[in-house]
Amino acid sequence: MAGTCSILCVVIITLFLPPLGILLISGCSADFLINILLTILGYFPGHIHAFYLEYVYYKHRNADYKTPLSRDVPGVCSERIQTGGRPDRTYDTV
Repeated sequence: MAGTCSILCVVIITLFLPPLGILLISGCSADFLINILLTILGYFPGHIHAFYLEYVYYKHRNADYKTPLSRDVPGVCSERIQTGGRPDRTYDTV
């Protein structure tokens, strides 16, 4: 239940301020700065980028440990988003 509440809170925050939602999941990273620029250039591109990063983050966060993660997620710079915020995750070596 706590995971669902976390996702809903981040999504609601992202609806109003896309960079703040990214800041919550990635910290101060390149993805955060890219999202600020996209939001300044157009509010809609900032939303698309933010929701895409949140999708990748929560997909990797909720994946079981038996599933190897792919390092080649396009458009994601942050290591924290790549691993779903779990530093003990390993990458697929293939």
